[in-house]
Amino acid sequence: MLLENLSWPEVKRLKPANKVVLFPLGSFEQHGPHLPLTTDTDIVTAIARHIEQQRPRNILCLPTLWTGHSTHHLFFPGTLSVHQMPYIQLVIELCHSVVNMGARKIFILNGHGGNDVPARAALRELKSDFPKTQFVFASYWSLAGQTLKRVRQSETGGLGHACEMETSIMLYLHPEKVKPQLARRDGPKHKDIYRKSDMLHSRPVYFVNEFHEVSKTGTIGHPDLASAEKGEKFLNGIVREVLSFVDEFIKW
Repeated sequence: MLLENLSWPEVKRLKPANKVVLFPLGSFEQHGPHLPLTTDTDIVTAIARHIEQQRPRNILCLPTLWTGHSTHHLFFPGTLSVHQMPYIQLVIELCHSVVNMGARKIFILNGHGGNDVPARAALRELKSDFPKTQFVFASYWSLAGQTLKRVRQSETGGLGHACEMETSIMLYLHPEKVKPQLARRDGPKHKDIYRKSDMLHSRPVYFVNEFHEVSKTGTIGHPDLASAEKGEKFLNGIVREVLSFVDEFIKW
């Protein structure tokens, strides 16, 4: 049930209207000195593939959109980014193609924080274009809060970018891509609730920073606490919690 492995007659026989189409969003951007530029794409792809493997009759999985809205990372060499307006349009156009093949339930699974605002904007336009089609969007860490709380060792501020969680999962999935000896703690030191930075902390105010304004190395969090064993726990728990939503979405 991986779209890239199918021919068009096979897709037609699948009857996509009876499936949840899973559309993962990644990025190609810096992840500190110790992780590769493909980190977000590698992680969200692994999550999506695990979900498809557990629900092959219910899910049609698209290839991960490897480029993302990463303008705030462009200070660091290697980052490839699409500006916000064309990224919105890119998501819309790809979803148009999916609807045209017959899909009626589309789950956009996000693996990069910078995609959040443009992807939500795309959903608003898509709902206007296809009022009878169900579109949902979620970042995997938003669905997997219980796993992140249970597995993490770091205090608030330890989970952010190229952090304890991302580094652990990459050590589990692709240890050959990780340089743990270069992992260093970095990120904002603010203590007030308005500027704290952590995956499990929702700021009450919204503002925009360039990444090099808040991190010298491109890291936010505590990657020094990462391990492959912890990465397996993070990944399995994330898949389990995302799958819980997918099972509900199937019933919608």
